[in-house]
Amino acid sequence: MLVQRLGAPSDFDPLLERVRDARVVMIGESTHGSYDYYRLREQLTRRLIAECGFSFVAVEGDWPDCDRVHRSVTAAPGGALDPQTALEGFERWPTWMWANAEVARFCRWLRAWNQELPDGQRAGFHGLDVYSLWESMQAIFDYLGEEDPTSLEAAQDAYRCFEPYGKRVEEYGAASRFVSARCEEEVVRLLARTREQAMSDGPDRFSAWQNAEVVAGAERYYRAMVAGGPDSWNIRDTHMQDTLDRLLDRYGPDARGIVWAHNTHVGDARATDMAADGMVNIGQLARERHGNDAVTLVGFGSYRGTVIAAPRWGSPSEAMIVPPAREGSVERRLHELMPERAVLVFGGDDQPEWVTGTADHRAIGVVYDPSFESWGNYVPTRLGERYDAFIWCDETTALHPLPVPAAAGEMETYPAGV
Repeated sequence: MLVQRLGAPSDFDPLLERVRDARVVMIGESTHGSYDYYRLREQLTRRLIAECGFSFVAVEGDWPDCDRVHRSVTAAPGGALDPQTALEGFERWPTWMWANAEVARFCRWLRAWNQELPDGQRAGFHGLDVYSLWESMQAIFDYLGEEDPTSLEAAQDAYRCFEPYGKRVEEYGAASRFVSARCEEEVVRLLARTREQAMSDGPDRFSAWQNAEVVAGAERYYRAMVAGGPDSWNIRDTHMQDTLDRLLDRYGPDARGIVWAHNTHVGDARATDMAADGMVNIGQLARERHGNDAVTLVGFGSYRGTVIAAPRWGSPSEAMIVPPAREGSVERRLHELMPERAVLVFGGDDQPEWVTGTADHRAIGVVYDPSFESWGNYVPTRLGERYDAFIWCDETTALHPLPVPAAAGEMETYPAGV
């Protein structure tokens, strides 16, 4: 194991050496609302793009919203001149995950970087998630209306199937358990039609295909969500990994991708109690599909600080105090052993027991109650198996959300908000 004190972006050198041959680098976060995680992740990502030639960033966000950001950062026709304008269009709760000052700063840098490059070499910004059923449906209508009106029938059939439930997709999921309300056939027709169209080149066609994949994934996700158990989680993470693989194929055989998502998605589920519950995640799936040598998983953690989160699902966000990590946790041990900031690169024969053994590892979602610290908010973890590297911040400060209105989100996912 190698430990490097962090004080400047150049201190990521040992980690960049580790990712030299990686096709995928996943960079996590133990909260969705800590400034320090976003800032350090930005510094690392800039170096991966500028020095290692990574092709795109794919985030735990919706495809349609992130596609507007992608058009801005790649200076595509019709894209916003300022990426913050595109980020301010994010409406799905919790908006602060991506509509924040830290992401806006990174996206402005990415646009400036891209404008020095030919179109085919510009680094993209994409969403991996599965939630945007209605937004993706509307994007398909907009595309087919302009490019392929003869295919509108398949989209209209899918829309009519979901229409009785309006925006309350959880009601569709509940109804499908008791009556023949399922929309699989209509969605499969829509997916087949848009996939066929996407076989020819063009970013708009690829985006339409991806939106159809989102509709198909969302139909399965919301149907599984009301039944409980691990199926909805697994559908979501499998969809995100499938999207990542489509992006790698789209960008070409030499493409390299960066993922931004919560530790609970990024860190290999097999090194946690998630595996015993029948859950998988994108970190595990990426290693299984591409091989351990082609994938680098990077986690984040901290001992205490402040965070942006919400006390209940769908409620306004607020800055909350994150209390000191509990006894016996990964974070308590790192607080005792590490400098204020450090990057740990795992591997070799000299790894200590606290890296190879099991200990509680904090995970804070968009819903957070600090009073649960005594019994919740932690995932039993074998740190050196869950991640290839770990970025430590002893104390963190809260993120800086953009002032955008939030629409109601879907039903709460497990673990809370990650």
